[in-house]
Amino acid sequence: MIHSSLRLLQSIMLLSKGCEHGLRSMLYLSLRENGEYVSIREIGDALDISSTFLTKVFQELNDAGLVDSRRGRYGGVTLAREPDGITLYQIVAAVDGESLFTECVLGLPGCGKEKPCPLHREWARQRDQLELMFRRMTMKEMADRAIDRNIRITAEAIIDEMMASEDREEQE
Repeated sequence: MIHSSLRLLQSIMLLSKGCEHGLRSMLYLSLRENGEYVSIREIGDALDISSTFLTKVFQELNDAGLVDSRRGRYGGVTLAREPDGITLYQIVAAVDGESLFTECVLGLPGCGKEKPCPLHREWARQRDQLELMFRRMTMKEMADRAIDRNIRITAEAIIDEMMASEDREEQE
């Protein structure tokens, strides 16, 4: 069991930096008020990600219909649908494409049951488990876990700060 979990973690490392940033940014938006537009600069500052790089990631998420964007003083990005309607798979597919779930881990063309690479059997099993997990896990589930367990999504624990800020706003 531990060995397969380690393999799963290693396979997650196959995500690009842009995809990792996209997942974290979508989680950040999922923790915000629904429909609230947040500037990419604010997200970048909170998550310690270059806003220039993040802008490119959000363009891909926007093109996939996962976020809406608005220009101007009160502009920014927001989720295009409810967090329970956005899966990790959709984010990965939007930013990195679906190759993680379809291609050979060694990048060998034609790898498959007929002409497998040395890792084909093991990778195919892990890849299928990973795809299933990414298809099932929604941004709402991720946000709920982050809140319930007070899990950090940045180098700094900002969830407490976000919740405290929302509480202050409600009291005013």
